[in-house]
Amino acid sequence: MAPPRSKKRRPTFRRLLKTSNVKLENKLKNRQLKQQNTAKKQRKEQKRLRQAVKGAIMRTARPLERYKKTPEEERDAEEEEFLETLPTDMIDEDDMQQMTAMARQASFITRDLSSCVPVHSGKKRSAEVVRSYEKIPRKMVKTEEKEVIHLLPIKDKTGVIPQSVERVVTKPQDEEEEEEEEAAVEPEEEDNEGELQTVAALTAEQRERLRVVTLKQKKLQIAGLASALISDPTSNIKRLKELRGMLVEAEPSVAVTIRKLVMVSLMEIFKDVAPSYRIRPLTDEEKTTKVKKDTQRLREFEEGLVSQYKFYLEELEQTVKDWKQKKKKRSQVVGFQSYRGLAEVAVRCLCELLLALPHFNFHNNIVVALVPLMNDPSKKVSDMCCDAFRTLFQQDKVGGASLATVRVISGVVKSLSYNIRPEVLRSLLSLRIKEVEVKKDIESTAPKKKFMNNKEKKKSLSRMQRKWKKEEEKLEKELLEAEASENKDKKLKLHTETLNIVFLIYFRILKKAQKSVLLPAVLEGLANFAHLINLEFFDDLLSVLQNIIQSGDRTIRESLHCIKTVFTILSGQGDVLNIDPLTFYSELYRLLLRLHAGAPNDDIIILLQCLDHMLMRRRRHVTLQRAMAFMKRLSTLSLHVLPNASVGILAANRAVLHSFPKCDFLLDNEVQGSGFFLPELDEPEHCNAQNTALWELHTLQRHYHPVVRHFAVHLSRSAPSEGSASLRVDLSRRSPVDLFNDYSIKGMTFNPTIAPPTTKKKDRFNNGSKLLDQDLQRQVDTLMRDEDMEDTQLDFTAAHTHTH
Repeated sequence: MAPPRSKKRRPTFRRLLKTSNVKLENKLKNRQLKQQNTAKKQRKEQKRLRQAVKGAIMRTARPLERYKKTPEEERDAEEEEFLETLPTDMIDEDDMQQMTAMARQASFITRDLSSCVPVHSGKKRSAEVVRSYEKIPRKMVKTEEKEVIHLLPIKDKTGVIPQSVERVVTKPQDEEEEEEEEAAVEPEEEDNEGELQTVAALTAEQRERLRVVTLKQKKLQIAGLASALISDPTSNIKRLKELRGMLVEAEPSVAVTIRKLVMVSLMEIFKDVAPSYRIRPLTDEEKTTKVKKDTQRLREFEEGLVSQYKFYLEELEQTVKDWKQKKKKRSQVVGFQSYRGLAEVAVRCLCELLLALPHFNFHNNIVVALVPLMNDPSKKVSDMCCDAFRTLFQQDKVGGASLATVRVISGVVKSLSYNIRPEVLRSLLSLRIKEVEVKKDIESTAPKKKFMNNKEKKKSLSRMQRKWKKEEEKLEKELLEAEASENKDKKLKLHTETLNIVFLIYFRILKKAQKSVLLPAVLEGLANFAHLINLEFFDDLLSVLQNIIQSGDRTIRESLHCIKTVFTILSGQGDVLNIDPLTFYSELYRLLLRLHAGAPNDDIIILLQCLDHMLMRRRRHVTLQRAMAFMKRLSTLSLHVLPNASVGILAANRAVLHSFPKCDFLLDNEVQGSGFFLPELDEPEHCNAQNTALWELHTLQRHYHPVVRHFAVHLSRSAPSEGSASLRVDLSRRSPVDLFNDYSIKGMTFNPTIAPPTTKKKDRFNNGSKLLDQDLQRQVDTLMRDEDMEDTQLDFTAAHTHTH
């Protein structure tokens, strides 16, 4: 019985014709890739062979003299050996002496007369000429690779005739360039050695000219590569590697300048070319799946961009590390003195990338590299980094970059045991944190909204209602995407975590390093974020601040920051606490007389903010005696401060007078109670301020500043809102702090500007003035030019006829 026939059919030619074009293209690509790989392997083997031959030649020890014997020399050597074997008795002694003398005189006979070069070098060179040719590998004859393309077959009477055409395969341009570079490696090495010898022989002027020419060529090369990258980054992404290779410029005369230019050029290119999203690495499944040509091209561009960006950041970081560690390179291309300038340019590039690409890859790596440099001994580098992070905090709307930076700052402060510059902590004042999450215990007490699951929806909603509900949810998602608004909950969560880390830094310093130089920055930060502090920390924080003030070894600015922090806390969530801050009122009242025009003028801003919290916002908790005492001492202070400070203090007095109308007792000479006013007593409740008057306002009415005079007149008449003594609208609607800043003299100019003096009329004619009569004007002009004005007489009657 015959074996069963296989049901699998052999593929006929008709089935082969149905093969898709995609498969044929894939086969063609695979064949081309195999040919390229084999050609590349052959080139690599030839390169290794050349290197091995070159190394073997360099390692072989050659003798000083080595020449090949000619047939005649070999024949003479045999005859000499034969003669030596013969007995010397047959030769006479005279003949022997004569032959020895001839041999000494005619030593040139032993040399090869066919050669005209010296003995030791000529034969060696003539022999080496042939051997040098033998060392060079043979170049194989280039045979054009041909590819067979199958065409549509022709059907004849005899059957189907297949058709095909041969096509020459052209190599890519990159492979040809590689071959040319490999072939030119050896000549370039010889040329470099020759160039070094020629440069050493040049004069100083010639070297400078050569440097200028080289620098110009390098600049043109950088400009060409950069313009090609910016014009078409997707196609020219390989140029990025070539430009990055110039960061290790080996020419000593232009190395520093070229490296700086390349750093800045690459920084601008990355700022322009980098996309507005973070590039993630591809998974294994995504790499294996087939995609379109455009998608594959985009993937190659993103992969090349990320890798080159990473290498560039590593180069910048290594430059800074070499400068910090005082590491000297072996090559000595760039001296150690020049590394400072390179490091400053590298830090500047990192700061620019930190601000320009907060959304791109390796942003956290840049933060980690720059945060320690905020505490650098070099003031230029430290200020550069601190300014960059302040700008980053102000630009960060979501809070992700701010949180990463604050975490790194916290780690650096802790690792250095709080031995850092105050500017590092002052940079935290630029954080854009205005809202934080409420405590979770309060949220848990509130009733939570329950969402229906699918089963509940089916029970309570009809089919049409479920359909409408689904469409509404879909529409809400689309609207949120169209608005591109960030999630508010996510933003609050990030801000809360950031603020917790900031307060952790501040509380650690208050606990462990109260006598350090960081305390003013910590107090300033607590005053800035005091309204966001949790209620649990209020008691401990107030006791710590009170101890700091009572210690008495703090500056005016530090004490003012402590007072501001306390009253910011009490005016916010701390309003529910039953605390009498009488100590802080007395401390501020005592500090007022220590301020003057010679002290820093910025302390007045903190004073005005404290007065706003202590007197105006807490007016229900302030007695009339305390308000009158502060008003009297503030008027005294306005006499010996700068004009803008006087304007701000008088504006604060106006606000106190509006908040406590009975303070107009101070504008009258009559005594309101028993006792005498005690101006030197530092207790505002017991200084009897009601028995004095604001005589300072009469002195201020003769002040040289017009706005101070205007405010003094306004207050002396009980601060009316209407009438001749009322304030202008631009002054009445401004806060004391705003008025202090408006009339600041930081620019060393008087504000408001002084009007120029009026010009007096001149007694003589101007050049532009003309008489009405032309004849009279002509006579006047001739008389003005004539020197003998006394002899000439004017006839005014000839000009006009008079009728009587």
